Amino acid sequence: MLSLHEVVAGYAAPVVGPVSLQIAPGQIIGLGGPNGAGKSTLLRAITGGARIFSGRIEREPGLTISHQWQRPELPPELALKGGELFSLLGGDPQRPPAIIQPLMNEPLRRLSGGQYQMLHTLACLCARTDLVLMDEPTNNLDGRALEALSELLHDLSPDRAVLLVSHELQFLNQHCTQLIEVGA
Repeated sequence: MLSLHEVVAGYAAPVVGPVSLQIAPGQIIGLGGPNGAGKSTLLRAITGGARIFSGRIEREPGLTISHQWQRPELPPELALKGGELFSLLGGDPQRPPAIIQPLMNEPLRRLSGGQYQMLHTLACLCARTDLVLMDEPTNNLDGRALEALSELLHDLSPDRAVLLVSHELQFLNQHCTQLIEVGA
């Protein structure tokens, strides 16, 4: 599905690497490591948002990716409802997880930071994509939202994969088929 071969990535200068990994359908790969180790930068390198200084990234032809950002920001001028954002991020607006159904008709500007984070996170995970990149998906989520996230990860279709960044080792151990330490 996706292979990283000795990837060194960053912005003006390298931040992370070299990192090698392979992601196959059905896998949930966790990236752990200290703050500033380059975990988020590695996700951005996969999507073209960070510079690759050396190494290479190989994608299966036709691979589709959704990317949940660590701190998704809501532009104040974006006059959308929850269901519209869910749909824009690739989620099926007819089948949202139960926990976010009450948010589907709410204007985004009325959502709390935690509600917006939950909507964004679950929409990316529900998107009809092959690979989901998740950057600290547990940030700002309450217990019920964490349960919903855990259920979706547990029920992941065997033809999809997740690359998950988190500082929460217990969450990584609970959900990942493989853990990779970055910056160690």
